[in-house]
Amino acid sequence: MTAEDGSADEEELTYADSGVDIEASEAATAALIGATGDSEGDYAGLLDIGDRYLALATDGVGTKLLVAEALEDYSTIGIDCIAMNVNDLVAAGVRPVAFVDYLAIDEPDETFAEQVGEGLATGAEQSDIELVGGETAVMPDVIKGLDLAGACAGLAAKDALFEGAAEPGDVLVGWESSGIHSNGLTLARTAATKNHEYTDSFPHDGYETIGEALLEPTRIYTHLLDPMREAGVRGAAHITGGGWTNLERLGEHRYVIEEPFDAQPVFEFVQAEGNVSDEEMHTTFNMGTGFVAAVEDESAAESLAESTDGRVIGHVEDGDGVSIRGLEL
Repeated sequence: MTAEDGSADEEELTYADSGVDIEASEAATAALIGATGDSEGDYAGLLDIGDRYLALATDGVGTKLLVAEALEDYSTIGIDCIAMNVNDLVAAGVRPVAFVDYLAIDEPDETFAEQVGEGLATGAEQSDIELVGGETAVMPDVIKGLDLAGACAGLAAKDALFEGAAEPGDVLVGWESSGIHSNGLTLARTAATKNHEYTDSFPHDGYETIGEALLEPTRIYTHLLDPMREAGVRGAAHITGGGWTNLERLGEHRYVIEEPFDAQPVFEFVQAEGNVSDEEMHTTFNMGTGFVAAVEDESAAESLAESTDGRVIGHVEDGDGVSIRGLEL
């Protein structure tokens, strides 16, 4: 993917320019963990409860909420909220079991709350988890509009957790995303609204408006948990913040991606409208592949891909960084 030639003289838009500096965010997170003494894995906090681990993950919907607010369509953001949490647990090898939500608003609205609830119920059904409660806080002095976040609890036998580390020679299996998911929306929104409104027609098939394309809910990957365990997956990565550099959570190796899933048209649109570089796109978004697992045995990897809706996308070798679509990240 490349930005259109007509925008060659236009300054390239970056995630940091849009208001989100990934390096600064990671530094702040590291400082918080250092100050609190949190003990957590790459995707979930783990608590030893005897014969099992209790795992906890927390995340929110982010600025995708602003698109929902502009369209007055809150019916899918609950799916995103649950997806961003359960997918992190699955990446750790943990089965999600229960979810609590936190909705902060500036003023009560029954219709809006009902739509959010419908999305949460759909996400819970897709994930096969229980909604066990939540909190709605009305804070007009703090919140303008709304914020939606939540926490997910999961359980795993001690021998069921993924090692969390890949090794050179491992085969990488990937699964398609549904679109942008609930990550990088600050960049996507900035690019999309430079010359358009969310209600403008989307220039590709599949959606009526630009806003609908951006609101496509995050795909949920809980169905992969048992097949990945059977295949002997070493570790997995949920491709979210940081884009394809998330693979580096699996260890300091070189990740060669030879057959990624095609990026959906929404990425082409965002890149062209924002004059965003290929590298920035791949270090911000999933670019068509939302979940990746490292498997030691090649035949097991092929079987895993064939038995699910995935495919072998690459391999791990000595070195560092991520190689994808001619880029070195």
